Amino acid sequence: MHPWRGALFDIEVCVDVCGNGSLVTRQATGIQDSTVALRDTVWLTPPNWHEGLIAIANDLPEIMHIYLPPSQFTPDKLGLDIDESAIGALRYDRAFRDPLLGEIARAIVSELQAETSAGRPLVEALANSMAARLIQTHARAPASTSAASPASEGLDRRRLARVLDYIEANLEGDLTLDGMASIACLSRYHFARAFKQAVGQTPHRYVSVRRLDRAKALLTQGDRSLVDIALALSFSDQASFTRAFRQATGRAPGQYRREFGSRQHDSSSAVIRQGFPMLA
Repeated sequence: MHPWRGALFDIEVCVDVCGNGSLVTRQATGIQDSTVALRDTVWLTPPNWHEGLIAIANDLPEIMHIYLPPSQFTPDKLGLDIDESAIGALRYDRAFRDPLLGEIARAIVSELQAETSAGRPLVEALANSMAARLIQTHARAPASTSAASPASEGLDRRRLARVLDYIEANLEGDLTLDGMASIACLSRYHFARAFKQAVGQTPHRYVSVRRLDRAKALLTQGDRSLVDIALALSFSDQASFTRAFRQATGRAPGQYRREFGSRQHDSSSAVIRQGFPMLA
């Protein structure tokens, strides 16, 4: 048996992404839960949880831990009409299995193992989906979808142009889903839906494609080092950049520079916006 304590402020979500049949026993004030760890088994620990004990019969090699702050469960984040008691209504007393949460967890693990340039907005969107799923199916008090919402307006021409310009200006910087949503004056949840409807791609996918185009331009138009380009485009290191670039183009960055170094790529904001009929 080993002592454990929940995160001081956040909700801890643990998901078994593969399953190995180990017996996991958790004990805390008023709670004793013994669960065979199968694929998609989920354990929740609330904020400010009291100390307890955990016993694991065998090693658990692939457990994803994610900490979701209470702010992740607000109406603006989820696009749901919920009250503050919904977080407290989440059931912490026993483990449960949820294939959808398991798929979300595996997508997060995949991003951590093979980093992409748009990884941060992707993980933010996945964390948002995880919070919505917990409220939808594992809270005692049901949540209802909100009524009138700015999302019904979608992204009009002016707001879409503003968002696209913001993305282009920050490709070599910090791009988050919250930041893009604030430019559109929408909640993160509604922005993601409206952006996909307007552009045909999720925000993180669009950012990933644009950063790839920027990488091509940087490789062919100058002599910046590969590590400098990698860090500028939000990769943690050159190896992650090389892996993602090769996967997308079939060539390593250095090889791409040697083959296409004489070409010019016009990736200006004006050219990008011409690809969207509603902005023409």
